[in-house]
Amino acid sequence: MDNFDNEMRLAFQAKSCNEALARMTVAAFLTPLNPTLEELADTKTAVSEAVTNAIIHGYGESEGTVEVWCARRGKEVFFSIKDTGAGIPDIAAAMEPMYTTKPEMERSGMGFSFMEAFTDELSVESAVGEGTVVKMKKVIG
Repeated sequence: MDNFDNEMRLAFQAKSCNEALARMTVAAFLTPLNPTLEELADTKTAVSEAVTNAIIHGYGESEGTVEVWCARRGKEVFFSIKDTGAGIPDIAAAMEPMYTTKPEMERSGMGFSFMEAFTDELSVESAVGEGTVVKMKKVIG
């Protein structure tokens, strides 16, 4: 186990109304690091995109749980967003800008692009029928 200054876990039903909960919880977790408004907005956006993907693409109309984990070590903040939903058959394709499996929902296909742009590191692990874990790292300051 890594030696973190602090960490937290949050689990909630895969419902769109909980996206704001994830954003605000992550923002509160970052507060002791005194992030700039830009750092705060970037991080909230990246986490929100990952949570939205888990809800819409991971579970669709099915019920499920989304887990958010955050940890701090110095100025480094680590996040993971996990679902046990559908999984991603082709991660490389899914990470391409404008790629979406839900065009009928007017999805932009920019979720992973935003996550990548607003964090310092991004990785995605997924297995079809088992779910997806999105891991991100952001250095504050």
